[in-house]
Amino acid sequence: MALPALKLPKTGTKAPAFKTVNQHGETVELKGLKGKKVVLYFYPKAMTPGCTTQACGIRDTKADFDARNTVVLGISPDAPARLVKFIEKENLNFDLLSDEDHQIAEKYGVWALKKFMGKEYVGIHRLTFIIDEEGKLAHIIEKVKTKTHHEDVLAILDSL
Repeated sequence: MALPALKLPKTGTKAPAFKTVNQHGETVELKGLKGKKVVLYFYPKAMTPGCTTQACGIRDTKADFDARNTVVLGISPDAPARLVKFIEKENLNFDLLSDEDHQIAEKYGVWALKKFMGKEYVGIHRLTFIIDEEGKLAHIIEKVKTKTHHEDVLAILDSL
């Protein structure tokens, strides 16, 4: 069986629509965020070291994102209950979205073959999509560095 490879949407095109729930079970839709920039970052699993580093960087610079009319949304295959624990444990101040059936990850092309310690499996690739106020993909970060992710995204937002 051929395993899926990374197949990303193109910048300049309309971002794939999505509708899912956040950590509180509240519905979040991309179309409801029109008029704001959206940073949609995919991460493999809540409460793991890299994902925690990445989320805490965003937490600590939330005012900088707010000043740029930007909503940050983290998305993973975690259930809402796990997202609540992650938010409470790390005192996160932004929404995390649940994509348990990985339908959104598939739309964005980040549910694909991965390799870890010699094993191959299908899972979430850590990528970030920056969506403009009109709902178009303005930028894709394919090589995310968890320690500097927040700084990298802010620099890209300033360059757009």
